[in-house]
Amino acid sequence: MPVRQLGNSDRHAVERILNADPIAAAQVVERINARGLTWWRSQGRLYGYGDDEIESLCWFGVHIIPVLASPPALSAFAELLSGQPRTCASVVGRSSLVLPLWQQLTAAWGPAREIREDQPLLVAADPPPIPVDPAVRVAHRTEVDALFPAAVAMYTEEIGSSPIGSDGGAGYRARLADLVRGRRAYARIEDGEVIFKAELAIVTPDTAQVQGVWVAPAWRGRGIAAPAMAAVVADALERVAPTVSLYVNAHNTAARRTYQRCGFRQTGTFATVLF
Repeated sequence: MPVRQLGNSDRHAVERILNADPIAAAQVVERINARGLTWWRSQGRLYGYGDDEIESLCWFGVHIIPVLASPPALSAFAELLSGQPRTCASVVGRSSLVLPLWQQLTAAWGPAREIREDQPLLVAADPPPIPVDPAVRVAHRTEVDALFPAAVAMYTEEIGSSPIGSDGGAGYRARLADLVRGRRAYARIEDGEVIFKAELAIVTPDTAQVQGVWVAPAWRGRGIAAPAMAAVVADALERVAPTVSLYVNAHNTAARRTYQRCGFRQTGTFATVLF
């Protein structure tokens, strides 16, 4: 197989491929920009496919993320992955890559807990066309304790399992604290209660990817989601990146309407295989 693990000497070739699909590959871009291609620093490994020149990539870490992978590359990555125990939490990326990759991995790694086959990938590049909620702001460092229960509730509702693991949630809380310190967490807090929150979970030179969008159950249906998201988009475009992106389950029509009102447009489709 023309597959090998990539290192810092391959940086130019890797960047060429990532730059060809910068929104869909944002999670890989951020990781490499932050930690390079040395596997023991990056908490994952990047593999490339190609004979004379690398033409496809696949990130092996907590998530498996194929990037610009041709059918032969997907088969090669699947053969490599199927020979090792599954340690990832998900396979995620463009549906045209994730679904055929998973089809070839099913025999070795299946069954999956859930397969989300249709997740529109949305991008906003212009200020939102609706008024923003002035009460939504960048969260303060002193508000991590207030945000943590809301973050746990969001994760459990969205993923279907709790992020509170054997460490009592310490790792998840540390990740949230990092986002708050980086001015990448947003909230609307009323009398100490978090009623809206969202994070810029991934930031690259091309995009800020929003994750963790959540409205407190008692506040749902009151029309706060769209102005709150508009505030996130407006600040992120002004302060962080030239585009804001996210992906959402196709069946979540309420969220899709909210994002459309905020100026998001679909540029592709993601899929996620959850374990």
